[in-house]
Amino acid sequence: MRYGRILSGLAAGIAAASLLGGVAQAQKPQYGGNLEIGTVYTTISALSWDPQDFAWKLNHDTGPYLETLFAGDMNKSIRRGGKYSYKPDAWLAEDALRGELAETWAWQEAPLAVVIKLRKGIMWPAKAGVMDSREFTADDVVFSFNRQNTSPKKLPNYFDYVDRVEATDRHTVTFFMKEYNADWDYRFGWGYYSQIIPPELAKAGAGNWKNAVGTGPFQLIDYVQGNQQTYAKNPIYWDKDTIDGTEYKLPFIDKVTYRIMKDEATQHSAIRTGKLDVLEAIRWQAVDSLKKSAPQLQWSRWLSYSGVFLSMRTDTKPFDDIRVRRALNMAVNKQEIVKEYYGGNAELFAYPQHPDYLGYFEKLETMPDSVKELFTYNPAKAKQLLKEAGYPNGFTFKTQVCSCSPDNMDLLPLVAGYLEQIGVKIEIQPLEYGAFLSAMTTAKHTAGYFMSNGHTNPTRSLHKSFTPGQLWGPSMLYSDDFTAKMDKAYATRDEVQRQALVRELTRDILDKAPYVWLPVPYVYTAWWPWVKNYDGELRVGAVKPGPVYARMWLDQELKKKLGH
Repeated sequence: MRYGRILSGLAAGIAAASLLGGVAQAQKPQYGGNLEIGTVYTTISALSWDPQDFAWKLNHDTGPYLETLFAGDMNKSIRRGGKYSYKPDAWLAEDALRGELAETWAWQEAPLAVVIKLRKGIMWPAKAGVMDSREFTADDVVFSFNRQNTSPKKLPNYFDYVDRVEATDRHTVTFFMKEYNADWDYRFGWGYYSQIIPPELAKAGAGNWKNAVGTGPFQLIDYVQGNQQTYAKNPIYWDKDTIDGTEYKLPFIDKVTYRIMKDEATQHSAIRTGKLDVLEAIRWQAVDSLKKSAPQLQWSRWLSYSGVFLSMRTDTKPFDDIRVRRALNMAVNKQEIVKEYYGGNAELFAYPQHPDYLGYFEKLETMPDSVKELFTYNPAKAKQLLKEAGYPNGFTFKTQVCSCSPDNMDLLPLVAGYLEQIGVKIEIQPLEYGAFLSAMTTAKHTAGYFMSNGHTNPTRSLHKSFTPGQLWGPSMLYSDDFTAKMDKAYATRDEVQRQALVRELTRDILDKAPYVWLPVPYVYTAWWPWVKNYDGELRVGAVKPGPVYARMWLDQELKKKLGH
């Protein structure tokens, strides 16, 4: 039977290859069809539809219909001969940027400001009970920024560098600055909390998905929590794409559906049987099986843009003692986790900076010995440090973990097993995503908190977790010195100097061991060959996939030939 299955799989692969070669693959884009997708966040329903709620996943859920001032330039993707993969969760190099709602922008020095010229002729669609169709203007940008800046849920100090925003004329908006901030474009231009909405939407109730309306390529038409989010083509969308010298109106696809699936087996079955056209995040353990059972699938491999770690609350005992935190790091065999748990599909060291962040990322080999020590398995020294800290027999602590992450649910017991060997025991408390996130954001989380957290970008990766008042600070590790150096990095215009400062800050935070730093895994994206104009790109802004989906098209003839 085993050999029969193998031969059957080989036959299917040969047949698929023959079919792909025999069908004239349409290079000219086709309009129509429905894209069924399991996104990077396929286990998590929308957290909010209102930008004022400062929900981190908002660009992912509203991005198909709410646009931002800037976005990644897909013409500079690797697929089109450029150098950008457009996979990072929230990192765009300066030369990877294009105007989305903005057309051009320029700095002025006296007074310090960014003057942004907006695209003309972009229209808000009509939405029954919300608004009539009208042109997008500078007043919409001013309204959106001020609404975000006065939100009771705003991240502390997030927009403090901006003095005021003015609509200089109907299609010009000027951001006057109190001071330079290196993340100026990210924070209000293409980041997590930079969506532009019309005042009419706010008045009708932006939190109600049924009121959703935007200038983007798709419009939200249906939402079933825990099941699906459906977006239909915006017939008056403004943008175009040039393919083989011919300009085409976007989007190509009639409808995009995000499928919410918490169970991995369900996800894998859906992509294997063609019920999903794309599954954006697949753990390495499932890849070989899927390649055998569905040999026609196309693949992309990428190093996760989320760090994995066990955070230790430094404001509680015993984790207020750095010797304890360092001991727990040395007690976990991280090299073995890379080799055995991930099957080699992980990097020992790739957080809080990502290797893609050239100039900011520093390899472990060049780090100080005190940092290298945290990534070297040494249970004997771990026990000695615990003894010195007053815990010769170890201790027990609670750790919360999100049941939404199969990888974390599997990995935490392994980490607990290593710690038991030095007398430290973990009481594991799984939580649904909402309760898990709420525990941290209200600072009611347990002494241990096991999570994956996005790299974001080189500066924000440190700022969001290790300066006071931010949303993502599970370790509660703060110092006036670190905060002052962080402020200096943001104020530094010269990127080479800023890179040096960020490398120094990264060394500092690693050495203080607020987390048990764990390997960063590789992730796989799979899609069927009828999905065209696509090579595994995931986002062109902070978790913003809308422009990627707008440029994809479906070869419907090939899909039928492949039996779907």
